[in-house]
Amino acid sequence: MKRTSKPLPAASLHIVLALLEGELHGYALMRRVGELSDGAVKMGPGTLYGTLNRLVDDGLIIETTDRAAHTDTERRRYYELTPNGRAVALAELARLQTLVHRVAGHLAGGAPA
Repeated sequence: MKRTSKPLPAASLHIVLALLEGELHGYALMRRVGELSDGAVKMGPGTLYGTLNRLVDDGLIIETTDRAAHTDTERRRYYELTPNGRAVALAELARLQTLVHRVAGHLAGGAPA
């Protein structure tokens, strides 16, 4: 299913922004979201994996398996943006930049853009 132009929920937004730099596995995603938000967002495993499943279903990310050697009991799943996911992430960034610009202009006493 292709995603329309609706704004992404907060957890989805944080994940797609973290994946703009390249693929990551689940734990690395949780850490990257924390880094990008300067520690303001702490995503637990339930939120992370539920959101990842929705993003896969929406066609914004794909799941891959670890290419490095691993034991039979440990298998990391990596996630990366699809071309549509990258486009949605960049559109969300542009939308948020516009919003911040308009609000800042309004607060500074300027006319809304």
